Amino acid sequence: MRIPFETLRAEFERVLLSIGFSADRARQCADIFASNSRDGVHTHGLNRFPVFVQYVKDGLIDPNATAEQVGGFGALEQWDGHLAPGMLSATTCMERAMALAGQHGIGCVAIRNTNHWMRGGTYGWQAANVGYIGICFTNTIANVPPWGGTQPRLGNNPLVIAVPRKDGHVVLDMAISQYSFGKLMQYEAAGEELPFAGGYSKAGKLTTKPGEITESWRLLPIGFWKGSGLSMMLDLLATVLSQGRSTAEITKSKAEYGVSQVFICIKPTQGNTEQLIEQILEFSRSSELVDAEQPIRYPGESTLRTRQRSLKEGIPVDEKIWEKVKGL
Repeated sequence: MRIPFETLRAEFERVLLSIGFSADRARQCADIFASNSRDGVHTHGLNRFPVFVQYVKDGLIDPNATAEQVGGFGALEQWDGHLAPGMLSATTCMERAMALAGQHGIGCVAIRNTNHWMRGGTYGWQAANVGYIGICFTNTIANVPPWGGTQPRLGNNPLVIAVPRKDGHVVLDMAISQYSFGKLMQYEAAGEELPFAGGYSKAGKLTTKPGEITESWRLLPIGFWKGSGLSMMLDLLATVLSQGRSTAEITKSKAEYGVSQVFICIKPTQGNTEQLIEQILEFSRSSELVDAEQPIRYPGESTLRTRQRSLKEGIPVDEKIWEKVKGL
């Protein structure tokens, strides 16, 4: 089932208005949710929307709160999100990071007491669309075991790196686990196995069965011990720079809210930037292929193709979740 972008956005907006959002803020949030689904990130678009609504109803997200600056010096600022909708605070923080980069060449904004930003890539695209390099990351509730452990003690801390490019930005948007929980649930709902092992079963065996992984809560970190270390470092940076809550503190709450995030922008230097980017991409594409029908792609390339198809043919939706949203 496919539906037009505007239909999806309008339905999100209707629901948000009914739970206390102002018209402008409802429109902004609805646009981000719909854009995430448009770009193929259904786990943080339509599929996540009912959870977001429940968090508002539970008081974990304040639809009327606004993030504010609480400190900083030079090219670094600290903000407090006051539990406002995470995507609104993230948009504001990336805007500030870009303003600082325009002044200093680089800008960094760290925010505490914020909420889930949905698709982190949104803010990478935001920076790249106006010609800035964007880097951002967030901590989360513990849902990944540290290397050598069996219980979740690390956050699945997403990392985003975006480089502007005239013919399509290069945007890396990745979780620290091989598959996010949302992606595991998506495979499980479709009755499909994972293309590669994504975690461990309760028996401690690597598995491609998503249900076994969600049951054991033992997601496989990217790069094994390297991903485990990267997750810890991102948590350290987000917590220290924002003076906010760590994964350990967030996990005590039993719900993922009041997280810490960092937004960094860099103003590219003048020169042969475009040529350098193309050189790197072309060299990567020159590799002999494993499968002639599976070309080498740069990060973000598939997003652009999915976006174009969604706008032309409509956005594919899970009918059960779509009906649930219409009933909210």
